[in-house]
Formats: sequence, structure tokens, C-alpha cells
Amino acid sequence: MADGKVLLIEIGTEELPPRALTTLATAFRDGVHEGLKAAELLNDKAESKWFCSPRRLAVLVSSVRSVQPDRDEHRRGPSMQAAYGPDGKPTKAAIGFAHSCGVAVTDLDTESTDKGVYLVVRRTLPGAQTIDLLQGIVEQALAKLPTPRRMRWGASDIEFVRPVHWVLMRLGRDVVDAEILGQRTTGVSRGHRYHHPEQVKLRQASDYPSAMVKAKVLLEDEAGHLRKRIAELVRASGKQVGGEVAADADDALVKEVAALVEWPVPVVGRFVEAFLTLPEEVLISVLAKHQRCFTVRDADGALMPYFVAIANIESKDVDRVRHGNERVVHPRLSDAMFFYSQDQKSKLVDRASHLSEILFQKDLGSLADKTARVRDLAMFIAPRADADPERARRAAELSKCDLLTDMVGEFPELQGIMGRYYALADGEDPDVAAALEDQYRPRFARDSLPESDTGAVLAVADKLDTIVGIFAVGQAPTGVRDPFGVRRAALGVLRICVESQLDLDTQELVHEAMRILDPAKVAGDTEALEMQIHQYLMERLRGYFIERGNRGDVFDAVTADRGLGFDALLSRPLDIGKRISAVEDFLALPAAANLTAANKRIANILKKAGDEGHDGVDRSLFQEDAEIVLNGIIERLEHRMVPHLENGKYAVGLEALADLREPVDRFFDDILVMASDPRLRTNRIALLRRLRELFLHTADLSLIQAPDASDSSGADGDDG
Repeated sequence: MADGKVLLIEIGTEELPPRALTTLATAFRDGVHEGLKAAELLNDKAESKWFCSPRRLAVLVSSVRSVQPDRDEHRRGPSMQAAYGPDGKPTKAAIGFAHSCGVAVTDLDTESTDKGVYLVVRRTLPGAQTIDLLQGIVEQALAKLPTPRRMRWGASDIEFVRPVHWVLMRLGRDVVDAEILGQRTTGVSRGHRYHHPEQVKLRQASDYPSAMVKAKVLLEDEAGHLRKRIAELVRASGKQVGGEVAADADDALVKEVAALVEWPVPVVGRFVEAFLTLPEEVLISVLAKHQRCFTVRDADGALMPYFVAIANIESKDVDRVRHGNERVVHPRLSDAMFFYSQDQKSKLVDRASHLSEILFQKDLGSLADKTARVRDLAMFIAPRADADPERARRAAELSKCDLLTDMVGEFPELQGIMGRYYALADGEDPDVAAALEDQYRPRFARDSLPESDTGAVLAVADKLDTIVGIFAVGQAPTGVRDPFGVRRAALGVLRICVESQLDLDTQELVHEAMRILDPAKVAGDTEALEMQIHQYLMERLRGYFIERGNRGDVFDAVTADRGLGFDALLSRPLDIGKRISAVEDFLALPAAANLTAANKRIANILKKAGDEGHDGVDRSLFQEDAEIVLNGIIERLEHRMVPHLENGKYAVGLEALADLREPVDRFFDDILVMASDPRLRTNRIALLRRLRELFLHTADLSLIQAPDASDSSGADGDDG
């Protein structure tokens, strides 16, 4: 087995963007690993790990070879006929081939093939030294980092996400001599900016993590060591003041703080108790989102007048650090208290007249225009969602009013939340007030859904208006560009329908939203736009179910255009979800594989049959027991299961179809469908149409990628 050394690469920079830090570190690790693998420099058990801090990206790779393995080269050149002229001298083709291989024409061999004799080169190429390849590998990995905006510094044309101050590269005990991002590589790192500004010397690459701890730098890695340490410190600090801080390594705030500090030190601060009269969302917004401090709660879950900040330095005067944090927090909370008081001097509804002064989108008008559209759409949706249309109307009319308050102007993340508080203070219906916050849910993947019926209606109306409006004015999302959050809005509508059990027809709602929209705003054919939006929603719905763990082929089978009278264009996400669950349950039954294979076979037969067999089954034409028995079971199942299917009880209906396995198998074993007698053939095709329609009530099972059936029904055949 080849030798193996530990490779360490560290890029030292000015403070990196915190939200992108772990993404950059992961991408750097992946790029280096892929480059080493492509160059055949990794041993079988080699592992690559990433590390990062606000001032560095690092990769540590175990078991890297010192030299590439030798490789045998076999290159075929021109044919002998093309390689030599009539005078026996080599042609330009032969000379060029030899030159490209770095050998003389006389060193070329020949090889006989079925197509003739060709010039070839056969040789063993010695592997390159790893230290000679590393610069190129690292440069390629850095070039692929997901950094849309790069910086230049000094007089150099070199670009990177932040200015680079040092580059460390070691292979085992050896320092790799290279130039990366304008910096000559060394074998030393640098510690904490204040606690250990001097160089960090390493004996070998594997010493890196422990050496950095001694230099007062606690590195973040895939195991989340820094995040776990911060969570521990924060929880312990909360207990010091008799409270609790709910923090773990996966919390968004913990992750953000971990990207800002190299040596976390907790500092407990206090604020004036009078600020506890503010809505707790305001306190959390000021402390957590703006100051990156952790809030403390008592045993009953109420906020306490304390916060925990994470400093990046071990100060000799902790009280000074504490007071500094308190001096920053106090004016922010004072501002919030002032805004809260001022906002309540006017009723929420009184702000509606000013919505016309705020632009929503240049082609779709003001917030007043959007509010009017959402109101009409919400009143259309409400009865279909078993909600109160009047509450939906009132909630829609108030939905954007809190955007004009001082509090939301200062803290935009509180939109909807402050609307709820102010509506309750104005004496509005609690359900209406709750809807003002619910309208923005879900705000991101896996966010909570609206809790009230009115809120669900308002959320769907608001999001659908945005989707339809943006498509209508020709601004549909493309690639990664989605400035109005249409993808998020679409997923939100679909999640609400499925998870909140709202049996809404999105195609119907899209049509209504398009009707409400000013026709002058629509860029293109309305019908074509509606179909485009429907297809967009179905694509998002397919992705949603697959992410939930459902099968893509089952979704395709459920949403296939089956062309039956009872099967209108599928656009009810809740109903689609029920069908998917029913089909996946059915596929777990012992009879499923055979019946799925039979459906494929029947589909092939009917496809070739064209319009034949549409006039129904004539019992008098049955000649064999197998077709008589199958027809009898189909008739019984039609009476037994169709009512269940029509009532959306697809699981019950499909389970009943398991009884068809034996009669279907027997039918294909005993019956020649494509009989020479046209009457018999047509009648048997009609029987198969009747059989297939039982399945098509729920899904087109012929599209299921099922395991091979154990019977002889021949999934891809066209007759028995």
C-alpha cells in the first residue's frame, strides 16, 4: 500500500461573511478532496475534514500519497498509410503525433487492428510528486467556491471573498512551497488576534486542531465543536441568574455566533425590567436578531431582564464588557418602547388610506392595490376552506397596515406580529388579529403553518396573488433569481393545502386570481399563463412530496392525465396527497407487483387497440370461465369500491383491488385477447378497459416502476 501523509491547508483572511462561513469551508474541503482523488493521490481510507473560524478556512486530509502512482500510457496515432508517404518518409501526421507524445518518430510502435495498422505509443509514465501538484489542486478548489462577490485588495488583481493574509500548507512534516492567492505558503498559522497574535508553529499537519486551541482559537468543524461549546456556555450563564436559556448546537443564533468568534466568552447583561412590558417578540428581535444576544427565561417560560452575550476576548475587566453590552442594548430597547407607544396612538385601520403611497411592484401597483386583490381572493377562498368570508375580508383589509407602523419600519422582521398585537389592542376579532401574523407563514422551509382558519385563507390568498401577479407581468423566477419569493410562496400554498387539510383546487384559485387582476397588467395570453402557473405549482408539489419521502413515480402515476370523465385535471394538492399515500400503501401489498405489471400490459394492449372496445362489455360473448369470473369480480368491485374512491377514501378502494390478482393472472394465462374473431377481441378489450378504469380512479399504475412480478403476466407484453 502507498505511503500516507496528513495534508493541511489553511487560508488566513480578514473576517469572512458569517452566514456563508460553513458553506465556504465545506465547499473548500470538497474541492480539495475531489482534486486529490482525480490526481490519484488519496489512499483508500483517506478522509477529508474542514475547519473554519471567522479568519480562516482549513482542510485536513489523512493518508495522502507523496507521489502519484506510475501509469501505463497507450495512445493510438494515425494509420501507417497516413503516417508514411510513398517515399517511406514520415508525414506531418506521424511527426505531429510523435511531437504531441514527446518522443521521436523512430520511438513509435505499431499496432494491428481490424481496421489496419496504426502508430502507437506504449510507455510507463512516472507519477508526479504531490508537492508539485498541490498548488494547482488548491487553486482549482478555491476558484469553485460559491462566492458570487469577490474582493480585490492592494494593487493586485487577485480576487477572493476577503483579503488573504497568510496561507499554510503542510504535507506531513514538510512545508509545501507554493504561491496561493498572492501569498507564499508557509508552515505556520496564526492564533487569536489579541490573545495569541504571534505565529503558531506546527511540528506536523496533524497537530493543527490541538495547536489552535493552545493559540486561543476554537475551530468550528463538521461535528460542531464550537457550536456545542457556545451552547454549553450560554446555558450555564442562564443558570447563574436563576433562569434558563434554550440553546443547542443547531439553533440559528448559535450558528451565527459561532461564525463570529474564535474564543467564546459568555457575558451576562441586564436591562431595565420596564422593557418586559414590550411584546416578547420585540425583545427577542432586539436582543437576538440585532445584538446577537441570548434571552433568558424563568421556570414558567417568561422572559427575565437578562441576556447573554458572547464576547471574542477574555477581558481582565469583565464588568466593563458587560456595561458596554448593556449600553448598546438599552437605547435599542428604548427606541422599541417609544415606537410601541407611538404606534398605538392610531388604529391599525386608519393606516389603510396610506397604503396607496407604497409601491408593491411597478406593474402591479401599490400595497393598496394588492390589498384589494387579496381581499377579493380571500373572500372567494373562505367558503371553500370552511372559513368565515367576513373575517377573511376584514383580515385582508388590515393585512398590510402594520407595514406603516414605526415598529415594523425599524424592525421589518416583526411584520404581521405587530399587526396582531395592534389589532388586538384595537378590539379586532382575535381570529382576524391572529390571521395578520399567520399570513406570512410558512416563511421558510419547515416553518410553522397558519394556526387559524382565517389565517390559512389569508396566507393562501396573499401568496397566490403574488405568484399570479409576478407571472402575469413576465417576472417569473428563472435560475436562482427570485426577488419576490415566488418559489417560497408556491411551496407555502401547497404546504397549507396538504398539511392544514384544506381541499382547495389551485387551478380554480389561479383562474380567480387572474380574473381579479387588472387585464391591462397581464403580459400574454391569460389561458396560457394559467397553465404555466399550474405546471409550476405541480413541479413544486412533486418536489415537496419527494422531499417528504414519497416516490416520484407514484406522484407521476397519481397526477397523470387519465382522460376519464370522473378525473378532472388534478389540481387539488390535498387530494393528490391522499392518493399518493393510498398508492404507496397498496404497493406494499403482496398482490401489488402482479397487478402493477398487469396494468402495464393492459395499457400496452389498449394503446394498440385505439378506439376499439369503447362500447362496453357484452356478457353474451364470453366463452371462457376466466373472462366470466373476471367480469363478475369487476362488477362486484365497482359497487363496493367506487363509492369509497368518489369520497376520497382511496386506500380502502385500492385495498379492495387486491382481490383481482388471481382472476387477472388466470385471465392472461387462459385468454387470447387479440382473438381472430373481431367480436371476441373487441369484447375482451372492453373488459380490460373496464378493469383498468377501476385503477385509474386513483392512479395510472402502469407508470409505477415496480419490482419484477413473480408471475408470467409479462409487464411489457401486449397480449396473453
